[in-house]
Amino acid sequence: MAGLTIDQVSKRFGEHEALSNVSIDVADGEFLAVLGPSGCGKTTLLRMVAGFEKVSGGRIVIGGQTMSSAEHSLPPEKRKVGIVFQNYALWPHMTVAENVGYSLKVAKVGRAERDRRVTEALSLVNLNGFGDRRPANLSGGQRQRVALARCLVSAPSLVLFDEPLANLDVHLRASMEDEFADFHKRTGTTIVYITHDQAEAMALADRIAVMDKGKLAQLAPPRELYREPANEMVASFISQGIILPADVLTAAESGHCRVRVLGQEVVVRCRPDERPRAGAKLCCRSPELEAVGAHEEGIPVAIKRVVYQGGSARVELSPVERPDLNLHIEQADPVTLEAGVEARVRIKSGWVIPEAGNAS
Repeated sequence: MAGLTIDQVSKRFGEHEALSNVSIDVADGEFLAVLGPSGCGKTTLLRMVAGFEKVSGGRIVIGGQTMSSAEHSLPPEKRKVGIVFQNYALWPHMTVAENVGYSLKVAKVGRAERDRRVTEALSLVNLNGFGDRRPANLSGGQRQRVALARCLVSAPSLVLFDEPLANLDVHLRASMEDEFADFHKRTGTTIVYITHDQAEAMALADRIAVMDKGKLAQLAPPRELYREPANEMVASFISQGIILPADVLTAAESGHCRVRVLGQEVVVRCRPDERPRAGAKLCCRSPELEAVGAHEEGIPVAIKRVVYQGGSARVELSPVERPDLNLHIEQADPVTLEAGVEARVRIKSGWVIPEAGNAS
């Protein structure tokens, strides 16, 4: 296996800068997810690591060897990088074993060695005994595992996943998440996993790189990304964070400070160097807001929509004094809130988003 270093990498297509000075270090054996909205540059980054695109600036290093720089680029076939695509790209006229072993056959690996490595690769993805079947006789999840075995048979130093579960239904995706997690645990392979699905990234990755408009917005473990977003983009993008205006009233003490938000004072989480300031932003997650009684302390809100989701409802609302702000809370059965009425909401906690240029 091998680590990956993406060092100040940029990519331009004519006048358009698809990536701008992106730096990420992926440790040997780490599972990194690259997450972001459409057009953020995550697929371009994968293609440059694989060698399908040349870098405009910076360098890409795999296992200590420079693969790409502005001066030279090693071709994909010499990088020992495996790729698993979302559409599987299996040959329908070949058996599973023939699909998996095709690259070894092209490389003129002997029959006995080829069979041994194919059997080993199929075993790694729990497809023992499936070698004689054809792709048409497999489920979507099984075809995805064949694609993974085909990638692994060449003993790649790094495996890239390009939206591998995008074409599977929701139940099969959950099953394949377990398969990928188990595969990573058993093999210790270094993985870079490109996805737009936050749940996948949170469930699988050791760390997540959030991309935004060609730049790295934040690189952190899933829990830190959720609890301590570095900027407004990450805060709103991850789990639909709610961004509220706030004034910081006290300096940080033990990772907490007091803020005033929409007329309510509350103690929230913050960076150790946070100081009193006006015009701050507070990120709240849905569980950090709760509906309270009409006579309890809270923020007056107008309920705009109630969406029942089975066992609970998503309640969309806005502060009466700030109808331009959108909030949402979850209410478990029995759902008592109704659209078109007013209620009160209390902020239980939140995270003060660091000042621009001061986030880590």
